[in-house]
Amino acid sequence: MIHEWHENDLSALLALWLESTTFAHPFIDARYWQESKSLVRDAYLPAARTWVWEEQGRLEGFVSVMDSRFVGALFVRPDAIGKGIGRALLEHVKQRYADLSLEVYQKNERAVNFYHALGFRIEDSAWQEETHHPTWIMRWQAAQTPSA
Repeated sequence: MIHEWHENDLSALLALWLESTTFAHPFIDARYWQESKSLVRDAYLPAARTWVWEEQGRLEGFVSVMDSRFVGALFVRPDAIGKGIGRALLEHVKQRYADLSLEVYQKNERAVNFYHALGFRIEDSAWQEETHHPTWIMRWQAAQTPSA
């Protein structure tokens, strides 16, 4: 179900991103996301390593990691939320990277609680000038095993 995304055609991924990000951020004008679509398509996705969850040929969610440490995107189709897809995608990347960080809007309490439940801790806050909303910077580190 989870596999690395290698498609040249980003249209399905962008459609899922736009639907999911608009759903997850009702406190931000949807026009902001429409205007950000080209930046996501042309800059963020090409610079990231992305894994997708597909069922019966339908894209249900994806996670993108930039610079081997920053979770730049984790989105699940709104009608698939609560089915464990986001958790599985995040656990998938946690198996590949020992230190991950992300930025999440403070008003997106469902996401903040989700990341907290998966071991991410708030380390800092930031202000998004483009959206005029504060964010949390969260970080997860793999447990260190003591060497013998």
